[in-house]
Amino acid sequence: MDRRQFLLAVPGGALLPSWASAQEPGRVYRMAVISPAEAAIQLRNLMLPELARLGFVVGRNLTLTTHFGPPARMPELARQAIATKPDVVVAVSTVAILAVKEASSTVPIVMSFIGEDPIAKGLADSLARPGGSATGVAMMAAQLDGKRASLLHEFVPAARRIAILSGRPPRNVGGAEEAQRVARELGLETDVFYADEPADYVAAFAGMRTARSEALVIISAPDFFRDAALLSRLALEAGLPTVCEWASMARDGCLIGYGPNFAALWRRPAEYVARILRGAMPGELPIEQPTLFEFAVNLKTAKALGLTIPKSALQRADEVFE
Repeated sequence: MDRRQFLLAVPGGALLPSWASAQEPGRVYRMAVISPAEAAIQLRNLMLPELARLGFVVGRNLTLTTHFGPPARMPELARQAIATKPDVVVAVSTVAILAVKEASSTVPIVMSFIGEDPIAKGLADSLARPGGSATGVAMMAAQLDGKRASLLHEFVPAARRIAILSGRPPRNVGGAEEAQRVARELGLETDVFYADEPADYVAAFAGMRTARSEALVIISAPDFFRDAALLSRLALEAGLPTVCEWASMARDGCLIGYGPNFAALWRRPAEYVARILRGAMPGELPIEQPTLFEFAVNLKTAKALGLTIPKSALQRADEVFE
């Protein structure tokens, strides 16, 4: 089996395609997509083709509105999305999901992926049977942020003081805390630096220099993914080996990229959308979790930082950028 294949753990059984209840002939369905980062490419290349395969084609029997903007605008954008009277809203990231839930307690929400535990966030009674208006894919990003801190230590064992780049609370609290917890268990010191927009990055990295940070964990966040190339450049200028949330971010300059298969996280919600548009209740569709992940290393970045990557670590990588 391809090590990069993406599988999904589904509590209570697999969510398989169902063609038993077809969409109503002649009806045009409405879908809204909300995200704190620009997602037009992912929509066009990944989700919409999958929806078309399932029988829902934009311009034929599906209309689409998109609502992209920074995290601070999520409440406003959620209200705009709900005002379009959608049959379903696809929400990307925890901040977007919570904003849509606040704007409407009844409109079905498909979580393209939620970074935090949906049960702890009050979005689901359980993964197997959410019971509310939201379902979809849960990444459990906080746990993954802890795993990334461990990976960074494996790659840079000499680094004893770790910086963590996070959005300001309440954003990313779980991920930052988990990264700190894992770092403490490894005997490392940590400092958390906050950034909610690109204008905050220079000050955050200046703080890392002042704190004499020796490596950096970039917490899971759509805006950090959007700005991967910029953050990687700033980290390199600061001499900081960096671990990021997606394998593709290593291509953009992070030393390490580790996370679920990004394309699958965009394709899979199309199945939920199709099921809901055919009449399924979101609260009855189990929330899925990724179980296999992609791991990438950028050797060009390692060389620029003067690092020698352990051969054992490179052998585990799915992709190596040179």
